[in-house]
Amino acid sequence: DNVEWSEEQEASARSKVEENSSQLLPQDKQEEYEVNAKRYWDDFYKIHENGFFKDRHWLFTEFPELAPNRNPRQNGDSVHEYSNGEELNNEGLQSCENGLCSLETRAENQLNLVKSTSKICAEGVATQKYSEQNQSDGEYPGSSASYRILEVGCGAGNTVFPILQTNNDPGLFVYCCDFSTTAVDLVQNNAEYDSSRCFAFVHDLCNDQSPFPMPDESLDVVILIFVLSAILPEKMQCIINRLSRLLKPGGMILLRDYGRYDLAQLRFKKGQCLSDNFYVRGDGTRVYFFTQDELNDLFTTAGLEKIQNLVDRRLQVNRGKQMTMYRVWIQCKYRKPAAPQL
Repeated sequence: DNVEWSEEQEASARSKVEENSSQLLPQDKQEEYEVNAKRYWDDFYKIHENGFFKDRHWLFTEFPELAPNRNPRQNGDSVHEYSNGEELNNEGLQSCENGLCSLETRAENQLNLVKSTSKICAEGVATQKYSEQNQSDGEYPGSSASYRILEVGCGAGNTVFPILQTNNDPGLFVYCCDFSTTAVDLVQNNAEYDSSRCFAFVHDLCNDQSPFPMPDESLDVVILIFVLSAILPEKMQCIINRLSRLLKPGGMILLRDYGRYDLAQLRFKKGQCLSDNFYVRGDGTRVYFFTQDELNDLFTTAGLEKIQNLVDRRLQVNRGKQMTMYRVWIQCKYRKPAAPQL
């Protein structure tokens, strides 16, 4: 945990990235990946359904804001501990051929899902219906709840269901959305899905005309776990702005995503780079690798204040293959300023 890199190691990583980004995909191919992004994620879920992913119980260690007592740590430099190495198992590279890592950190990719949300998605009728209700009579899913959480990029529900199982707060309501219709179907058809405590819907974050089922300033927490990295970089700021508007004063965005020079980035080959630090995998899904400053700029530009922004460097060891793997993730918490006292 918290592995420090030597100057030589960082220089080597930088050199690999310069090499694998020296040849960019042609613009027409890049546009094709953007237009067909929804299909790539739907295909992914049709293949893997919900058997591939494991629930992320580490969430409550890293993000106590999601736990029943809702007693968040205010120490932005806190060091994470995982009791059973679950995240490492979930997010280790499972299969890398020619640097494509098509099953790479699928637990992460799963979250990246909505990630890919930069695409063209037909919104569900239910979302539109509830949005219209918001404007007409003030009623919407979870309108009577006292604590509301939205997970963007819910995938098969591997974050949503642990929250519902662990947090028995009667005032809790959890929204979850994904760019993939197939993923949302998996959530809604799960035996643990309880429509009295949860509302799953298809949503295209990059379409600012796409309605949310809840009004602005109604959410306590927005969760982005390996989601933002799958979005076209030039669309990221607009998305964070939209999500910020949904937060109540004092509400928070919780993020965990890929950091610069993560093993996944170093394993890409020439011809897979779309733009600086943005790549396409063998299955057509895309991924960006962040720095702390980039994320800080996105959140502060949206009017949020930093609570936490740290790099989590980890060393994974595959004893069977005698391989060492250096992972780099970034974890952030940003809060909407409280309303001024009158």
